[in-house]
Amino acid sequence: MKRLLPLLTGLVLLLSACGREDLSTLNPQGPVAEKQLDLMKLSIGIMALVVVVVFIICIYVLIRFRRRQGDKTIPKQVEGNHTLEIIWTVIPLVLLLILGFPTIRDVFGLAKDYSKDKNAVQVKVTAHQYWWEFEYTDYGITTAQELIVPTDKKISFELVAADVKHSFWIPAIGGKMDTNPGVTNRMYLEFPKEGVFRGKCAELCGPAHALMDFKAKAVSPSSFDRWVAAMKAPAVMPADAEIAEKFTSQCLSCHAVGENGGNSAPNLTGVGSRQTVGGILYNDEAGVEQNLHDWITEPQKYKIGAMMPSAEDNSLTAEEVSSIAKYLAEYKLDY
Repeated sequence: MKRLLPLLTGLVLLLSACGREDLSTLNPQGPVAEKQLDLMKLSIGIMALVVVVVFIICIYVLIRFRRRQGDKTIPKQVEGNHTLEIIWTVIPLVLLLILGFPTIRDVFGLAKDYSKDKNAVQVKVTAHQYWWEFEYTDYGITTAQELIVPTDKKISFELVAADVKHSFWIPAIGGKMDTNPGVTNRMYLEFPKEGVFRGKCAELCGPAHALMDFKAKAVSPSSFDRWVAAMKAPAVMPADAEIAEKFTSQCLSCHAVGENGGNSAPNLTGVGSRQTVGGILYNDEAGVEQNLHDWITEPQKYKIGAMMPSAEDNSLTAEEVSSIAKYLAEYKLDY
C-alpha cells in the first residue's frame, strides 16, 4: 500500500487539472452536449451495473462454495445449466438493446447536415498552426479567434485544415470533429443561451498545440446582426499617416482589417473587442493594449511555432509597435 500511495497521489493531482469548468464535457450548455452526456451516463451506468453484479456473484460463489477445513470430498460436477445459459445470454442482449437504440438514434441525429438549411448560420472553420479562422459564407465576412453566433439558430460548420490535422472542440457545447487538409467535415451545434465558451484544438498539431485556443461567444439575434453590420462597415485605419503606411506595408501583407489586406493571417477587424490576444493572452489581466504590444514585439515567446514574425523582423521601432498596439486596442466593434 505504501508503494501505491505516491502513484495514487500523482493520479489525483493529474486528474485535478482536468476539472476546469469551462473545458468540461460534464457541464453541458447546449442540446448537443446534453445528448452526448446522456449517452455517456447511460453507457457508464450499464457497465457499472454489470461490474457490480459480476463482483457480487463472484464474492458469493467464493464464500458459499469455498472448501471447508477437513473436507476432502470432490465437489459435485455440474456440466451445464440450460436455464443459466439462457439467462446470461438474454441479459447482455437486453442491455445492448437498451444502449444501442438511443445511441443509434442520437448519433445519426447529431450527424444531420444543415449545410443547405437557409435558417442555419453557415460557418467555414479553417484550422491553422496555431489559430482559428471563421468565415461566415452567407454574410461575406471573416474573423478569427472569436466565433460569434446567435442564440436562436443552428450553426452549421464546414471544417477544413490549412496545414496539418487539427480538431475543433467546444466541450460545453458539443463533441469534437477533426479538420483535415483537403477534406471537408461537417457538424452542427446549438447555443441556447448567451455566454462565452472556451474552444480548443483536440488533436496534437505541433509545439504550440496546447495554446491553440479560441472563444465561442453566443449573443442575442439583434447583437449578432449589429456585429455583422459592424464587420461589414468600412475599415478604420490609423489616424497617423506614417503609422497607417507602416501598418499597411508591414501588417496588412498578411492580416486584414475590413476588406483591406491579406488572408494568410488572422483578420484584425475589431480585435480590440476580443477577450484574448493570440487566443491565449487575456485582456483582463494586463489590458488589451499591453497584450497586443507584447504579442507584436515577440510572438514566439508566447506561442512557439507561430508564423508571425517579431517586431524586429518586421523592422518596427518601439514607438511604431506602441502606436500600432494602441490603434488595434481602440479598434472595437459596438454590438
